[in-house]
Amino acid sequence: MRLIVTILILLNLMDPLMAKSVTVDANATRETKALYANLKKMASKGVMFGHQDDAVYGHTWKYDAGASDVKSVAGDYPAVFGWELGNLELGRVSSLDSVYFDSVRVRIKEVYKRGGINTISWHVNNPLGGNAWRCNTTEAVKSVLPGGTKQALFRQWLDRLATFLGSLKDDTGRAIPILFRPFHEHTGDWFWWGAKQCTPQEYVALWKYTVNYLIQTKKLHQLLFIYSPASSPDAASYFERYPGDDMVDILGIDIYQYGGEQASNRFVAEVQNALKYMTQAAKAKDKVAVLSETGIESLPIKNWWTEVIYKAVSESDIAYFLVWRNAPDKPGHFYAPYPGQLSADDFIRFKAMKDVYFESQLPLMYK
Repeated sequence: MRLIVTILILLNLMDPLMAKSVTVDANATRETKALYANLKKMASKGVMFGHQDDAVYGHTWKYDAGASDVKSVAGDYPAVFGWELGNLELGRVSSLDSVYFDSVRVRIKEVYKRGGINTISWHVNNPLGGNAWRCNTTEAVKSVLPGGTKQALFRQWLDRLATFLGSLKDDTGRAIPILFRPFHEHTGDWFWWGAKQCTPQEYVALWKYTVNYLIQTKKLHQLLFIYSPASSPDAASYFERYPGDDMVDILGIDIYQYGGEQASNRFVAEVQNALKYMTQAAKAKDKVAVLSETGIESLPIKNWWTEVIYKAVSESDIAYFLVWRNAPDKPGHFYAPYPGQLSADDFIRFKAMKDVYFESQLPLMYK
């Protein structure tokens, strides 16, 4: 017994990450465990800024190498880059946002090489037909579970997902760590995996099947899994469909501001309330909390960055918040400023705050 204890102590001294970071995947790569440990550290230091699809398109451009609306305004890339894989499961070459998956792979590699963080969402199509938002059925989730009529199809979809995730490697061939956020906003009613479309037990079974398939069957060991309901008023509703501490690495939540400037105080209060119970839970469970999606469409508030979102997140120990995309084909659909946009100057002031982190300000996140 004494010999076993001594060996364990020596192993922890040799590899501090074993003592600091317990991930869903016990065989997670060293870089993935390091990222998880460093996300916890960053949460206690400040908040990292993230932006969806930042490096593949912007308000008036697409596929320009090195381009970024965020960098054009603030002189730095986001710390966290969001990506989308919807339609990959269908065998298509581009996403539901018409972005080539080959381009996403290249940009993910570039972000990792610079030291940034990559997170992936998956608006997976409805197995009974139609897109992720086709939710007029209560049969979709049960159809993909073992014994279901679409189980074989869903395995094929997971195989295609796994092939892409497995192709994300650095110049040396090592797997790039990814924060993976499947079946998000499930407390809403707009996706086929939503609360009105399946029971809590079915949702948990879907989550567990997917996680176990990617780790155990497909041998992917570079994933950290984010659980991210839509806005929930309290911890009870937030955790109603929680698949378990052994199935989740990161506690996330998606909260957007609607209703214009007059809704700012309500939005701040809503975010602060959610982050309070989330960060308390993250601390108790030794996990990371994040605001996985947020923003206000078209940024109509001049000082939104310093007077709204910063107030909403600055008192909470979350690792990052991520705003949604700047669509080049929809002029009013943007969530980060571009040069000359109303909130651009305020965004620069936001970036200069000592507890806000962009890409170049990050420590070594994979060491």
